[in-house]
Amino acid sequence: MGLIALVLGLAIFLATHVFVSMRGARLTAIARLGKIGYQTVFSIVSIAGLVLIVWGFAQYRSGGEWVDIWQPPAFTRHIAVLLMLFSVVFMTAVFFPSHIKAKLKHPMLASVKTWALAHLISNGDLGSILMFGTFLGWAVFARIAAKRRVDDVVAVAPSGYTNDLIVVLLGIVIYLALGFAFHPVFIGVPVFGR
Repeated sequence: MGLIALVLGLAIFLATHVFVSMRGARLTAIARLGKIGYQTVFSIVSIAGLVLIVWGFAQYRSGGEWVDIWQPPAFTRHIAVLLMLFSVVFMTAVFFPSHIKAKLKHPMLASVKTWALAHLISNGDLGSILMFGTFLGWAVFARIAAKRRVDDVVAVAPSGYTNDLIVVLLGIVIYLALGFAFHPVFIGVPVFGR
């Protein structure tokens, strides 16, 4: 049941986020529903998909549905831990005008791609491959679609590097909090040490 919920959640989440790249259909939906109506429907459907993903993956992990596809070598875990530092810094860059944000152009997508790749190389079970592979595929698709958009607004770098320093330092703090507190407690998998 967990694997089915996971796949359904991924399909819902993916469909809503692929719809965003269909600019004509998106504009038609906004015209019909209004901007707030569109954002409300988009948010509700996306959250429903995300809830199904989280619940389905938790059920998959604990409900006896686990299927090993391959056994990642031990070193991939260390690579994943390093990649996650970059992923968190990229996500932090979303919220601050900086050279990092300007260079990445779409730091949230860069973060999702890095996060998904990190987890794909260090997990060889079916549920992980489905979940992280889907997110990686979506983020690659979304970045290509964003590159082709004419209405895409690209961040401009500020004159100084203060925000870059804030992004990196805050990213490191968040990364350590995720690694030492969130991941072991809520995911049940320790990040640092085993």
